[in-house]
Amino acid sequence: MTKWQLQEAKNRLSEVVRKASNEGPQVITLRGDDAVVVVAADEYARLTRKPKGTLVDFFRKSRLGAVALDLTRSHDTGRRVEL
Repeated sequence: MTKWQLQEAKNRLSEVVRKASNEGPQVITLRGDDAVVVVAADEYARLTRKPKGTLVDFFRKSRLGAVALDLTRSHDTGRRVEL
């Protein structure tokens, strides 16, 4: 990722946008610290896309959905220790 100082990014905004579209995310710094990232619109849409179902739905549809699990708990209280 290319890093741009805020003032330079303001002066060369068209280039920052073009590089975000063609080369990937562009980081803009403020006082030496990463402040924001400019990304292409399609990349942003991909990153913010909502899942198509819940995690429960995913497991129900998977091959593991038919596996029977033994969820009973052990009544073992541990070992005796002299104090």
